[in-house]
Amino acid sequence: MEPSTRSERWPPIKLVALAAGLAPAVWLAALALGGGLGARPLKAAVNLTGDWSLYLLLATLAVTPARQILAAPRLVLGRRTLGLAAFGYVALHLILYAFDLDLDLRRVGSEIVLRVYLTVGAVALLGFAALAATSWDGAVRRLGGARWNRLHRLVHPCALLSVVHFLLRSPTDTFEPMLLAGLLAWLTGYRLLRRWGEVGPERLVALALAAAALTAFAETMWHATATGIDPWRILAAHLDVAFGLRPAWWVLIAGALAAGARACRRSAARHRADVPVTTA
Repeated sequence: MEPSTRSERWPPIKLVALAAGLAPAVWLAALALGGGLGARPLKAAVNLTGDWSLYLLLATLAVTPARQILAAPRLVLGRRTLGLAAFGYVALHLILYAFDLDLDLRRVGSEIVLRVYLTVGAVALLGFAALAATSWDGAVRRLGGARWNRLHRLVHPCALLSVVHFLLRSPTDTFEPMLLAGLLAWLTGYRLLRRWGEVGPERLVALALAAAALTAFAETMWHATATGIDPWRILAAHLDVAFGLRPAWWVLIAGALAAGARACRRSAARHRADVPVTTA
């Protein structure tokens, strides 16, 4: 009986999620040991841990749409592992930042208060700490299902604050933070649509277009505000694929793939329903 108990406790999908959560740490350690973090290794490690916390956070949020679109309910078994891994990198992000300031906690606190992007990031970190602290079965029982669900809906505003923190940290290189913002818009939009029933391919196409348009608008207005250039010129440049695919295009592609996957699943379900059942 013991092997089966362990198998149930650590199903393959949870092991995959654990491996995905540990892989960035292994990669970061290899870079550090090989001298691949540049002249300021601590600064580079701070940025990389922050980046990976966001990647894993969006992967966590993508579990719910993926399991519904792909009809793969067991994907939910890896969600908590991914979420806790994301928080682990958030915590490591702060710890490494403190080491980069020679563990001068007074200076760390002062920087967080005086620099807007650090203040935003600190607020997000506090929110993630509350979510991580209640990400166990006992917390659900103590808080009750309704209160626990309300608390964990904070993941979306915390994720938004994290993206804003990333954007303010890299105000000129906006590709990655805008891409993450667009994907977060899609993920949030999916949950909103789910409240009004099934999200079919048609709704997913509309969501992809809306998320891509929002991404293009946000990036355009950011650069227009920073440079004073005519927003229409900036938008035209962003939509011109000759200059490469900007974040809005990638958000549209990701949304279209989700819609295509949902359409294929619907078609397969209809095909199975149309197949006559034969009896001997």
